[in-house]
Amino acid sequence: MLSAKRVLIATVCGFVFGLICVTLASSSPDPTNQLTVGIKLSIVFGRTLMGFMIGISALQLSWWLHGLFIGLLTSIPMAFPTMDQPMIFAWTIIMGLIYGILTELITTVFFKAKAVE
Repeated sequence: MLSAKRVLIATVCGFVFGLICVTLASSSPDPTNQLTVGIKLSIVFGRTLMGFMIGISALQLSWWLHGLFIGLLTSIPMAFPTMDQPMIFAWTIIMGLIYGILTELITTVFFKAKAVE
């Protein structure tokens, strides 16, 4: 059964992690590496989508594996435009995995909003 509490908490977590991600990505001291508004919005919407997908998913996986899987699944499309920059590509994937696990940890463990009961 889909829980509104779970969807809301996971989506809010994704949004917050999107804001954190934009802040980290914008912290480059190099003036040629400044992010456009479109890229910033794409990052926030991508991470928010990750949270929403975690909230609505009914996959029968342990919470940490579920977060890892959805984090990877939603980070791959975000990473494709950076394939010419291997470090940014890798960090996009790695941070997606971390944000996915953290979103599941907060949603499932801290707020006890389990996926399927």
